[in-house]
Amino acid sequence: MRVPFAPAFFFGDNPRHLRLEVLNIANLAHQINEEILDKEVRLISDTGEQLGIMPLQAALDIAMQKEMDLVKIAPGSVPPVCKIMDYGKFRFEQAKKDKEAKKNQHIVEVKEIRMSPGIGDNDFATKLRSAQKFIHDGDRVKVSVRFRGREMAHTNLGEILLRDFAEKCSEIAVLDKEPKLEGRSMSIFLSPKQSSSNK
Repeated sequence: MRVPFAPAFFFGDNPRHLRLEVLNIANLAHQINEEILDKEVRLISDTGEQLGIMPLQAALDIAMQKEMDLVKIAPGSVPPVCKIMDYGKFRFEQAKKDKEAKKNQHIVEVKEIRMSPGIGDNDFATKLRSAQKFIHDGDRVKVSVRFRGREMAHTNLGEILLRDFAEKCSEIAVLDKEPKLEGRSMSIFLSPKQSSSNK
């Protein structure tokens, strides 16, 4: 089925095949059919056969006879290369491939784990498991220790806590930001090693 146009173009006694829908040609990725203005083109058939150089009108006639589209696939060539294909089907298949590629693409997020310098062993283990899950999922993890009041006098305890946390994740993650105090918080960043992510 050929791609629709507006307005219609006519060659001789044969009208170009049209659908009722109107497609905005400006949104197409390729020049097709009547949008091609070159005097001659190098034509490839729908089966991949090289048909050689010919006038544009002859190429359009061949595409029309097959009820398919003439698509310019190499505009930089002299003359440009055109191929006969079902452009609607081509775009549909391309959209499916793009959708599948996006579906399989993992977008890395930064997850944050927050702790206090006096965190208990059980809570620490829970936070650690959460961080390890994030890392296995392919995400980057920010681990922060928040100091309150007099705890600011013992920020070294926060650094020890963070380094211990990083050490327990060392098999699956790398420490890509050393402990740094910013205001009342000290934090590190852990990024998954290549083999740790299942994405």
